[in-house]
Amino acid sequence: MKNKGFTLLELLVVIGIVSIMMALTTVAYSTAQRSGRDARRKQDLVAMQNALEQYYSANAFVYPNTCSDAGAVYLKSGWPVDPTNSGVYSYTENCNANSYCICATMEKDTAGNSSANNCSSWSSTGAYYCVASLQ
Repeated sequence: MKNKGFTLLELLVVIGIVSIMMALTTVAYSTAQRSGRDARRKQDLVAMQNALEQYYSANAFVYPNTCSDAGAVYLKSGWPVDPTNSGVYSYTENCNANSYCICATMEKDTAGNSSANNCSSWSSTGAYYCVASLQ
C-alpha cells in the first residue's frame, strides 16, 4: 500500500520557504509605507509654501510672523497634520516679515536639503526636507 501524504521534511521545507517570503514581504511593505509618508510630508510642505507665497502676494509683499497664520486662510483644511496620525508635524519653522523656512523630519531619506533651499537656520542632521521663501 502506497502512502499519499507529505513527509515531515517536505512540510518543514515548505514552512521555511513561506516564512522567508513573509519576512521579505513585511520589510518591503514597511519600506513602502515610510516612502509614502515621506512623499506626503513633501507635498504638505509644498502646500505650506504655496500658502505662504499667496499670503505674501495678498498682504503688501510681507510674510506672516507665524507661518501657520497663512495656513488658516490659504489652505482649505488648515495647517496639515503628520501622516502618522500623531497630530502636528514634527517641523521647525522660521518665519519673519522678509522670509521663511520650514523643515520637516522625514522617516526614510538619508540626507536633507536645507542648503539647497537657503534654510541656514536649520542645523539638524539626518533625514529632513525644507522649503523656503521664493522671494
